[in-house]
Amino acid sequence: MLGFPNCKINIGLQITQRRPDGYHNLQSCFYPVGWSDVLEIISVSANDAPVPVQFTATGIPIPGDPSASNNLCVRAYEALRADFDLPPVKMHLHKIVPIGAGLGGGSADAALTLKHLNGMFELGLSLAQLEEYARPLGADCAFFIQNRPLYCVEKGDVFESLAVDLTGYHIVLVYPNLAISTAEAYAGVRPHQPDVPLRTLLEAPLSEWRHTVHNDFEDSLFPRYPVLGELKAQLYELGAVYAAMTGSGSTVYGIFGAEPNGMAVFERYTTWQGKL
Repeated sequence: MLGFPNCKINIGLQITQRRPDGYHNLQSCFYPVGWSDVLEIISVSANDAPVPVQFTATGIPIPGDPSASNNLCVRAYEALRADFDLPPVKMHLHKIVPIGAGLGGGSADAALTLKHLNGMFELGLSLAQLEEYARPLGADCAFFIQNRPLYCVEKGDVFESLAVDLTGYHIVLVYPNLAISTAEAYAGVRPHQPDVPLRTLLEAPLSEWRHTVHNDFEDSLFPRYPVLGELKAQLYELGAVYAAMTGSGSTVYGIFGAEPNGMAVFERYTTWQGKL
């Protein structure tokens, strides 16, 4: 089975509270974007399987041993295998979405692994059940089971419907070839209750978001990495209706009414553009 696990952006991100378990409560709109990896899973006979899951990867190098049990795709297989008699499989991931970029690429890979295995082996799991398997794999992972715009709260893995539809808008993603770890990003945040909840701000027209919808990670990361603020300013100069950093960085995106000109300004970086 061949699939294309896509990434996401955060439209606004309010960090409201540090949790006793070490995570943070947040409010954010997760919105799927078409920049994708490529994932193939095939079933193999037991005679051809020295281990239950054989994982290989190409494209962007995955840190550490990509076939180890800490790999998210392997962990997704093992989570289902703990409850179901899964046959051995081979997985191949061609990694395209940057790592440490705030795009949730690894979480998307794991979520699609769960969905593929559910379909291939007719496990009969509902979306809600798949989300329960996804949550322990990572805070973003459960979002990619539904893979539609959602208002995400608590750790980012509890979902509410949200009437945000950017269909027809053009998006530009700029990854400045700078990986920011989640631990580093959270080390600089100061959780607080916002004056206005993000949900209320997102009810306003897109043209107003520039002045109201904010990613709290920008407050500490922009001074530390000036290129991030520069990219945001350049996206507005190109005509973005709204621009921001996604997640805990370091990708910065702009939402445009039409395909922008002047993309050469980002030629030293890794970029993707397309329709929402």
